[in-house]
Amino acid sequence: MCGRFVSTTTPQDLVALLGELRWDPAESFAPSWNVAPTDPVPAVLERLDRESGELLRQLRPLRWGLVPSWSKDPSGGARMINARSETVHLKPAFRKAFTTRRCVIPADGYFEWREVPAAADRKKYKQPYFLSTGSVMLMAGLYEFWRDRTRPEDDPAAWLATATIITTDATDSAGRVHDRMPLTIAPADLSAWLAPDLTDSDELHHLLRRPADGALRVRAVSPTVNSVRANGPELLDTAPDPLGLAD
Repeated sequence: MCGRFVSTTTPQDLVALLGELRWDPAESFAPSWNVAPTDPVPAVLERLDRESGELLRQLRPLRWGLVPSWSKDPSGGARMINARSETVHLKPAFRKAFTTRRCVIPADGYFEWREVPAAADRKKYKQPYFLSTGSVMLMAGLYEFWRDRTRPEDDPAAWLATATIITTDATDSAGRVHDRMPLTIAPADLSAWLAPDLTDSDELHHLLRRPADGALRVRAVSPTVNSVRANGPELLDTAPDPLGLAD
């Protein structure tokens, strides 16, 4: 999976899909048609409430690009937007989070790119494609908390919450565009995936699914999306497909 996706699902939409969900009304969950690394992303997770001890399902904004708790600084987060499913339980950056800090990141779909060779009248360029299931994808993710030890522990600015998306080998329609794709969690498996007390690696891997069994819808879209500054629903307008990869 490359580093962009679309996220326009509202908290109210997620309640209809997932049931009871808590979030801070002061936090912004604005729609984005071009989510990029280090952007805030909406994530559904379960945490124990400090006062009641109750396990609560929450919607929280997390910065995309995981920063392990042991990192000296957060600068490496932009390089850890994805975690490979084949090794996520083994890599030091991800294995603790895979055991106890799992989440899902709702998405309308994601972008991938393929290079279009140069021709007599143009230079080579990267053609973007939008891949989707036609409904909300609950992309499997992990999250972590990193503390800035130059600040007091009770300073909210001392804590950075970050996330990564789990990927696997792409198949079917997704595979003809890119060799990796995000994994998802079925709504029926969400409680198990989010449960902090489920720590068995084999059971957790069993919950991971290829969206639409890998048979995603593929559409060519405008290269305007190549700029991280571009944002808006027009980015999803169908464009000519120079490589013939679209459905």
